[in-house]
Amino acid sequence: MQSINGKVRVFHKSPLARSLWARNSCSKLFVGGLSYDTNETVLKNAFEKHGEIIEAVRVIAHHVSGKSRGYGFVRFTSEASAIAALKDMHSQELDGRNIRVEFARKG
Repeated sequence: MQSINGKVRVFHKSPLARSLWARNSCSKLFVGGLSYDTNETVLKNAFEKHGEIIEAVRVIAHHVSGKSRGYGFVRFTSEASAIAALKDMHSQELDGRNIRVEFARKG
């Protein structure tokens, strides 16, 4: 952070800081690269150690076959919990697969 003529400028050097600045407040995470055997219970158990989860954890399934599409979402009560989960869980192994964790995009 730097003050110039009474105005504060914030420099975002890390990718995490830039993404936080660019997207406003967010407590919902996208989790990709899931094993097709991973269900909501497994996903919730893996993420709840980082904070209280407020929305049902969802693993997205194909509407006809009912099989997992390999990704899901987790929403925390606070952005701090989501940040902690993102830092700790990104690229970690879950059910034999390295998962990808990002902030969910609104769309």
